Amino acid sequence: MADNDKIPGKPTGGLGELVTAESMIQLAIALPIGCVLGGLLGEALDKHFHTGWMAFTGVMLGAVGGFIQIYRTASRLLKKGDR
Repeated sequence: MADNDKIPGKPTGGLGELVTAESMIQLAIALPIGCVLGGLLGEALDKHFHTGWMAFTGVMLGAVGGFIQIYRTASRLLKKGDR
């Protein structure tokens, strides 16, 4: 663990903890924000085209986007932790 403190360019101390906390917050809000934005966009398209299925599709696509963001953030955090 002491070797991690000597990596050049890696934030240490309080700043490093804030960077880690920000990444954890990204993990927590990626899925809900993706679903909400996809649902809102789908709802707007439903009203414009007078359909009833685009809001559901928007929520599903938002969930997929949220999972992709979670995967990318988690893999980046795990990669940084291996150094």
